[in-house]
Amino acid sequence: MAAQRIPMAKTDYKNIDEYHQAFPEAIQERMQRIRGLVHQVAPGVEEVISYQIPAFKAGKSYLIYYSAYAKHISLSNPWSEALLKKFEKELKAFKVSKSAIQLPNDQPLPLDFIQRLLQFRKKETAAK
Repeated sequence: MAAQRIPMAKTDYKNIDEYHQAFPEAIQERMQRIRGLVHQVAPGVEEVISYQIPAFKAGKSYLIYYSAYAKHISLSNPWSEALLKKFEKELKAFKVSKSAIQLPNDQPLPLDFIQRLLQFRKKETAAK
């Protein structure tokens, strides 16, 4: 029996605003808060769509990516061992892989944590 094909989601976003518009308002607001923090921590960062999700470039390096799902928003990047170690205690509250941190949509966004994570990433990208 052949597997049933599932239609692909829209994958030709031109910019971050267009990506946000594909989601319910509550999710859009959460993503917008993260986007605002990125610009607060790294003024002048370049907004791009990479791998069909919002990403932020600082020079030639990607500071961070994020993507939305029904139950969470993922912050992603290939996380360094230093970052995973620095935030080890806080990361226990989330589902984490070497490249993604899932922030559940049924909980308030951990804005202080996100801001500190961005500051750490900013230092890492500046060192490259």
